[in-house]
Amino acid sequence: MRMMPTIDLKNRLLVVLKGGPGAERDVSIRSGTSVATALRGLGARVEEIEIRGTEVDIPEGVELVFNLIHGTFGEDGQLQSQLDCRRIRYTGEGAEGSRLAFDKILTKKALALSGVPTPDWEILAEGDLPTISLPMVIKAPRQGSSVGVHLIHEKEGIAPALADCLIHGTEILVEKLVVGRELTVGILGEQVLPVVEIRPLDGFYDYRNKYTKGATEYLVPAPLTGDENEAVQRVAMAAHRALGLRVYSRVDVLLGTDGPTVLEINTIPGMTETSLLPKAAEAAGIGFLELCSRIAELSLA
Repeated sequence: MRMMPTIDLKNRLLVVLKGGPGAERDVSIRSGTSVATALRGLGARVEEIEIRGTEVDIPEGVELVFNLIHGTFGEDGQLQSQLDCRRIRYTGEGAEGSRLAFDKILTKKALALSGVPTPDWEILAEGDLPTISLPMVIKAPRQGSSVGVHLIHEKEGIAPALADCLIHGTEILVEKLVVGRELTVGILGEQVLPVVEIRPLDGFYDYRNKYTKGATEYLVPAPLTGDENEAVQRVAMAAHRALGLRVYSRVDVLLGTDGPTVLEINTIPGMTETSLLPKAAEAAGIGFLELCSRIAELSLA
């Protein structure tokens, strides 16, 4: 049953930030446009601001900023720090939680400290070579939407992948490749949403498969046994809490023969009406308008 919006946004002045300077700019614009439309549907007065650099001008009298800037600047704590200094309220996590979740290396350390299962990993600098055995995943640790992610099965692929990751920064994250079912779990406050299974028709869930229509099949709720579903939702919430997150996130999980293992956490997941978090919310009876309203309510709290 579809629930009603949880907070009255009628006639409130809201700003939707979208775009940004990072690789996920186009996706962010789509998310921002969808959310702005939903907020107007809830009766709010909405101003959309498209960001290109790292400077933000927020109009006077704005009650809440909806941050839909995926990746660099919007998701890594920079924007949050700016808004905190100006005492402007915004959606999503604070500066510290955003910084931790965006940095895959810091996320790994937080998960390890809390005992949350995650694939074996190591950190490399320029000139280092992996000690983890093949197959492996080589990642740029501070990018989103699978930018700078390489699945390596042969040693010939290692050097090009390391070189590509160094374009994005001075550190490289290497993980043991875990074979399993690709799942993602939305968290909304203290509510764990239904698990989504991701099945790319070719290759892995890279940028092309994420944003090319028809390239990936999504099953929601995922066809899991009761025990599997409980285990996946439990580790997702444990990961969310390990980073001190309180508002909303989407946790990426692999379900292998040894159980679920956490890959990473997204604090500003896609918010078009066909994105994974809205799909999961819809399966829980939470329509897109209510989802936006709930995010506003949790953020203001």
